Amino acid sequence: MADLVLVYGMRLLPADEIESVQAAPIALKNGNEAQVTMHILEGSRESIEAQLRHSLDAFFDFYPEL
Repeated sequence: MADLVLVYGMRLLPADEIESVQAAPIALKNGNEAQVTMHILEGSRESIEAQLRHSLDAFFDFYPEL
């Protein structure tokens, strides 16, 4: 299997300031494009950290061959 790249981004903002979140585009070397689905986690620091750990574990469950 080829080496992999996990693409992600994070930013903390006040919850009441978010109007919308859209997919982030990725330009591939072969000329194609892909998109990264953006996710929102809300709550206290502890809650966000727990949700993030859970989401990361669930993400890799989609790829059991890794």
